[in-house]
Amino acid sequence: MPSPLLCLKASISTNYLRSVLPHLLLISSPRRFARGISAREMRLRSASSSASASPPGPTRSFQLRVNPLTGESEWIVVEEGEEEGEEEEKKTPKSLLATTSYLDMLNDSPRNRAFREAIEKTITKPCHVLDIGAGTGLLSMMAGRAMAKLGGTEEERVSACESYLPMGKLLRRVLRANGMEEKVKVFHKRSDELRVGVDLDSPADVLVSEILDSELLGEGLIPTLQQAHEMLLVKNPQTIPYRATTYGQLVESTFLWKLHDLYSSELNASDGIHLAPAGLERIIHVKQQQYAMHCDAISQEIRLLSEPFKIFEFDFWKRPDSHGETEIWVKAIDDGKVHAVISWWVLQLDYEGSIFYSTAPRWMRSSDTEIVPTHASVGGENWCNHWKQCVWLTHGTGMPVSKDKHVLFKAVHDDTSVSYCLKFDEQRAYNDFNSANCLITLLPERIALYGDKDWRLALIRAVKNALCVRSSPLCVVADDSVFLTILTASLSKTSNVISTFPGLRAKGARYLQAVADANGFSIDHIEVIGRRTACLISDGFRQRKVDLFVGEPYYYGNEGMLPWQNLRFWKERTLLDSILAEDVFIMPCKGTLKVCAMSLPNLWRSQCCLQDVEGFDHSVVNETLGACGDLPPMQEGPCLPYYIWQCGEVKKLSEAISIMEFNFSEPIHACFGKTKIEFSEPGLCHGFALWIDWVMDEKNSIVLTTGPDSRYWKQGVKLLSKPVAVDAVECFAEIEAFFDPSTGEVTIKSSFSSS
Repeated sequence: MPSPLLCLKASISTNYLRSVLPHLLLISSPRRFARGISAREMRLRSASSSASASPPGPTRSFQLRVNPLTGESEWIVVEEGEEEGEEEEKKTPKSLLATTSYLDMLNDSPRNRAFREAIEKTITKPCHVLDIGAGTGLLSMMAGRAMAKLGGTEEERVSACESYLPMGKLLRRVLRANGMEEKVKVFHKRSDELRVGVDLDSPADVLVSEILDSELLGEGLIPTLQQAHEMLLVKNPQTIPYRATTYGQLVESTFLWKLHDLYSSELNASDGIHLAPAGLERIIHVKQQQYAMHCDAISQEIRLLSEPFKIFEFDFWKRPDSHGETEIWVKAIDDGKVHAVISWWVLQLDYEGSIFYSTAPRWMRSSDTEIVPTHASVGGENWCNHWKQCVWLTHGTGMPVSKDKHVLFKAVHDDTSVSYCLKFDEQRAYNDFNSANCLITLLPERIALYGDKDWRLALIRAVKNALCVRSSPLCVVADDSVFLTILTASLSKTSNVISTFPGLRAKGARYLQAVADANGFSIDHIEVIGRRTACLISDGFRQRKVDLFVGEPYYYGNEGMLPWQNLRFWKERTLLDSILAEDVFIMPCKGTLKVCAMSLPNLWRSQCCLQDVEGFDHSVVNETLGACGDLPPMQEGPCLPYYIWQCGEVKKLSEAISIMEFNFSEPIHACFGKTKIEFSEPGLCHGFALWIDWVMDEKNSIVLTTGPDSRYWKQGVKLLSKPVAVDAVECFAEIEAFFDPSTGEVTIKSSFSSS
């Protein structure tokens, strides 16, 4: 399997943009921004006066292929091709879009049904329909079919705009498979590059578009609608959807609190390590933004402190404003502390208000409120991963509220995001966050991990044991772990620490300087190279041998990757083999690949092969989108990363079994493992969860697991093509795994038998 393809994230010089923007589509994420006007692209347009011009030749887009074992990257060029024959297919990596949410979205039957009903209800005569962010062309084909039922005329036409070229090529294949290529005209460009009289014969009468993320605005909804209303649509157009309304609810949750309040967690830990010292509580923090999360998974750990309340209303049928503010006095329904604001949206798809779709949590569907219409399609009925609820984390230990008292809730939105502020009254803000004080922003899961008392204690024990037999050691921290850097420097005042910080780089160095005094070490004993570990060799590092080579492992920016892609630690240990001391302490000393049979009905359903989607054949997209369920014989889907605890209905069907070990005392090499899994519970097996347990010491007494019971890490999930009914007596499975050190990939195969 090829290495994961990650979209363009690197900084690009203005001169480079001027030279290539007329000929390329600069992409961010295939699902976020790329289907309409990217907010990032909006900021970059000023870099080139010709950025909005039509490309003179075939359209191209760049993607980065990242080698997970080295962090190195290479450009992959995707070119527009008129014909998509066998040769063209060979050029396109398989499962190119497997880590996007397209497949999950197309398996969301309530969503598809709601859009179909709204399109059929809205299109009552031949007209010009514009589909912005067309994806596979489902909405375009729905519009074309609706008009065909009215009788074909020259007035009927559908224009499909899809800026992300790999998806645009897939769109053409879907249109051909359904005999719609003559009815839908495809444009491989951003909607702000379309011109009436050049690309479009006339302004569109109807806009159909679904460029919504969990927050609603994150895919560039507002700038897309603004430009469409100004340049591409008739006056008073019809739009599908018609309106979207966002709602919020104040909640108390210890779990959500720990996702952001590292300072308080460290006070509880009382171990002498201070990542967020007093006076510098916000020096390392989560980014102040909305976080998408399946809140139903933690519904039993949440206390509702208010009724739901309406925040913003966005009308698609008119030009939206870039900025909006609202203030709401929210009545508390119980005593407690507000740790977060949970939000969701309700989509009204038709003008009359009879067709709805909601991302509300399940507890809203059983309430008496009118906020979720009783006839609304709700994605959660089927569980979908492309739209979730959003969580806005408050600061500190939470805002205290009293039953029947009111707090002032303020919301502000710009082009692409919504932010909140809670106030005790009109003068006193509770969570007025100053980002200037923050040197490092981390994901909430990592903040919670760094505050986890047991995790910290395990690392402290392992490092103490290593240091007790070494005086004035030289330690290399081979990843982006600020915790291990501070821990080693604090426990051994005479040690010299080299931190590679390949992701954190200079900001990691500034952070260490700021917290040195609070942790009792001298910054003079720490060197940050801000590059990959291999640079120690290329820079002629020869003055002494490395006594400690350590990592969590953790690589900043790679949190969403598969568990074994942290074996980059093993690769870098191998590259430094010549400068490691004979008795070097390597931590972790090994990794153990673990596997557990799982029942995952919701996740499996969302990753099934597509056949008929509201009457349109989508079978040509399955391999590219990484389908796993209902595959044809001899085909296997990819292993993908998920937070198992957020995957809807979940049940373990076996104990966790070791399948393969990675011994870091040896240079990196190919590994093979095979094991038998006996089922401990009856049920329907949909696949296997895989993860790595990190063994931190040679005695195997300190083990850090990244398995499904932990909410800090994603696990790898290998879904079966067909679910298998199992019992705890007669059934067993055999699973084998192979690790390829050249790519960093793990190949998984399984079979089932009866005893």
